[in-house]
Amino acid sequence: MTKKQIGLLIGLLLIIPFQSIQAQQRAEKLTPEQIQSRQIELLERKLAAMSDLVLRVDALQREVQQLRGEIEVQNHAMDALKKRQRDLYLDVDQRINQLSHGSAPMTGMAPPAQIPGAEPPVLAETLSPAPVTDAAVESATAPAPADSSANAGDGTAPQPALAAPIDTVAEERDYKQAFNLLMQRRYSEARTAFQAFLARYGTGSYADNAQYWLAEASYVTRDFDVALEAFQKVINEYPNSSKVPDALLKSSFIHYEKQQWSEAREILQRLVTLHPNSTASRLATQRLDRMQSEGH
Repeated sequence: MTKKQIGLLIGLLLIIPFQSIQAQQRAEKLTPEQIQSRQIELLERKLAAMSDLVLRVDALQREVQQLRGEIEVQNHAMDALKKRQRDLYLDVDQRINQLSHGSAPMTGMAPPAQIPGAEPPVLAETLSPAPVTDAAVESATAPAPADSSANAGDGTAPQPALAAPIDTVAEERDYKQAFNLLMQRRYSEARTAFQAFLARYGTGSYADNAQYWLAEASYVTRDFDVALEAFQKVINEYPNSSKVPDALLKSSFIHYEKQQWSEAREILQRLVTLHPNSTASRLATQRLDRMQSEGH
């Protein structure tokens, strides 16, 4: 309640008593002293009531301010929780990807604890490069043959050039950047980032995950045809990926949204058969039950 509204209310409360007093004067013919006494008494009662009303308004305003402060605190906590959930999701996604590819642990992960009395793990031998020998140096520095026809006599085909090694640190950094864009619901930017990632790290350890999230970015924006093609690439090009069950599930959902019931049912049944222990399989079973109840 604003100050202007409070003032109007006080004015009304003061005017009404005087009108009643004037009517009472005409009926009882009171003396001026009695009239003044009654007016003062009535004013005191009204002022007491108005004081109580002002106190209540002040209390309500304090409660509103307190509630606003609590809402701001809750909003801050929700933002922090969303950020932590996004970070945890990315961490789990990376760990699953590394387990499925048998790659080295992520940067920043603590080494396994050593059991007392046991021999320490020999990490230096497995992670350090092999020693460089004189033969290797001579082999690396020897000039290449000028003409490949020298090998034509023995029927040996020329060896293809080896691909440059992937910078795993840069690969992980670029994957995180693209994934964060997706978690921030910046889907157009995420699609561009994942496409650039696949063009640069198409043979890397995150390629299957990047392809899946590229499809997901189109799926959430209901660009179903593009998403279906991208999910199919996960299934065809990365058949051993942990993302294949999820790609099958989303493909069936797309067919369901397009009311292609037979295609959706066939993919769901294939998912349940090929990946019975996956979470996607459980969701596929639920969708099959739903389709049956809907008469599809």
